Amino acid sequence: MSEALVVSQAAGTDVTVPAASGARQFWRRLRAQRAALVAAAVVALLVLVALAAPLLTAIEGQDPFTYHPSLIDSARGGVPTGSFGGITGDHWLGVEPQTGRDLFARLVYGARVSLGVALGATVVQVLIGVVVGVAAALGSRWVDQLLSRFTEIIIAMPLMIMSLALLAIVPSSFPRPLLVALVIGLIAWGNTAKIVRAQTLTLKELDYVSAARLSGWGTWRIARRELLPGLAAPVITYAALLVPMNITVEAALSFLGVGVKPPTPSWGQMLTAADVWYQAAPQYLLLPAGALFVTVLSLTVLGDGIRTALDPRAASRLRIGTGRKREAKADAGTKGASGKGDAGTKGATTKSTDSKEATS
Repeated sequence: MSEALVVSQAAGTDVTVPAASGARQFWRRLRAQRAALVAAAVVALLVLVALAAPLLTAIEGQDPFTYHPSLIDSARGGVPTGSFGGITGDHWLGVEPQTGRDLFARLVYGARVSLGVALGATVVQVLIGVVVGVAAALGSRWVDQLLSRFTEIIIAMPLMIMSLALLAIVPSSFPRPLLVALVIGLIAWGNTAKIVRAQTLTLKELDYVSAARLSGWGTWRIARRELLPGLAAPVITYAALLVPMNITVEAALSFLGVGVKPPTPSWGQMLTAADVWYQAAPQYLLLPAGALFVTVLSLTVLGDGIRTALDPRAASRLRIGTGRKREAKADAGTKGASGKGDAGTKGATTKSTDSKEATS
């Protein structure tokens, strides 16, 4: 599509200038949301920590699998020795009860598993949802009915129960993080398909799509060249909100004992083992729980910011910071300018009337 043009008034002359590109508009709107920027920084830091987990643990000199029985007090049931859960220069966040494994190493490696499972499940959901949604919207009536009813069946399935059933029957030799990501993605794509189908039905009625159809383009060429670019904004927005949901699902499955299995660390699996240590070793429970809370909150705020930046007409669901004050000032400034303009118009009208009377 050709670049959009806007007409601006400059010194009484119409000047045609190119409008800002869609990417520039998106980044400008996103930068205007301070909460979204803070959330993006937190998410970037978490991803960096997950990617650099081997380097960070090498700097500490520990790994997430080695037992340290000398650092636990067997007489007290396996509580870490020392203060604050055994925090020392060699163990930055202390050690696990009963095992003595380094807690910092398991926490940063757990970030890799939790974020990796959530992102993998989101990719599977988006791919299946886009294919099924576009096929239903562009297919015949029978294809649409068949795919729509199948999608409704998928949505009606209880995610946790189906995941528990599938994860329980798969052999333990299959890589567990990959299995959890596949199970979540294969069960929870229904809502994505419904959103894509509804958006595709709206887009295919637009003039440029009709023109492509009249020019002889095939159905899938129209979908690839005309419809998919229009679907990018809603799909990206929904995908950004799916990631924190999938992190929560993975944590819940691991907490129930059917997700990631020990000794592979994940935040949900760490919570499973920490539920009986909240008094003797509270940091063992608080650290993974706090990491989950910060990650889910940051991804949710970032997803809302992306949604608002891609669709500026939609008001943000999260009113954080001074957004309302800025909106109130903008409204006050607009009303003040309007009032001054009305006053100036009234004054000019009065002067014109007086001059006419004087002339008479």
